[in-house]
Amino acid sequence: MQQIFNFIFKNSSRLLFLLLLCISFLLTIQAHSYHKSKIITSANFLSGGVYEKINNVSEYLNLRSQNDALAIENARLKSILFKTKDSVAIKNFKNLKVELPEDVVVSKVIHNSYNVHENFLTLNSGSLQGIKSDMGVVNNLGLVGIIDKTSPKYSTVISILNVRSQINAKIKKSNHFGSLVWNGKSTGFVQLIDVPRLASVRKGDTIVTGGQSVIFPENINIGTINKIYIDNKTNYYTLDIKLFNDMTNLGHVYIIKSKDRDELNNLEKGKKDE
Repeated sequence: MQQIFNFIFKNSSRLLFLLLLCISFLLTIQAHSYHKSKIITSANFLSGGVYEKINNVSEYLNLRSQNDALAIENARLKSILFKTKDSVAIKNFKNLKVELPEDVVVSKVIHNSYNVHENFLTLNSGSLQGIKSDMGVVNNLGLVGIIDKTSPKYSTVISILNVRSQINAKIKKSNHFGSLVWNGKSTGFVQLIDVPRLASVRKGDTIVTGGQSVIFPENINIGTINKIYIDNKTNYYTLDIKLFNDMTNLGHVYIIKSKDRDELNNLEKGKKDE
């Protein structure tokens, strides 16, 4: 202990200089958005590399569960293909010369937080793959989140388990809309708020994306209604939604790149400027 005190006294000037340097550095970053953006991008790049190494070990140890999930998905797809009605539809689809509105990039979750109020994921895809902020992220079970920041090889995602997340969603059977949020309590449930009282809602009804933005296409699965609450002040429903996804165990995901995104954003921006 005495040696530690001696070291501090002997190097007090240097330690004070380093402390003041760190404080000035932090104040500079907070005061200038350009510096802050560069630091965040660099941090994403460095942390992404670390997370990827850790994830490689973890993924190797969890190969069995990943293979089981892939087998279930393949079985579901094959069951669709083997249906006569669906097979005819697929043959007809091959003859259609249409341009789909979305491209999909397959990526992998290399870091996932779910135990705080503002949870994020890190993916091993970035700007080099054409990934940009505000792109939707889904998997075979449903909604995952929205791209937040990108570096050349990595990107961070605002999870639906984030109190800042707000996504347009609807009741599938009735098309009544609301806003999908998270109250910060359970990792298995989110909330659909501002649903009008005239909507017909029942426990077990399916909730899907509403399609009223360029981030997500319509009718991507989210979950089912578990509980129904009535806000007497606003006269709206608040619905507790049980997620289809296990947000604590995510592997491969799909990033949605809307081809119409830039055109719609420019159009809406032009309206605001008028």
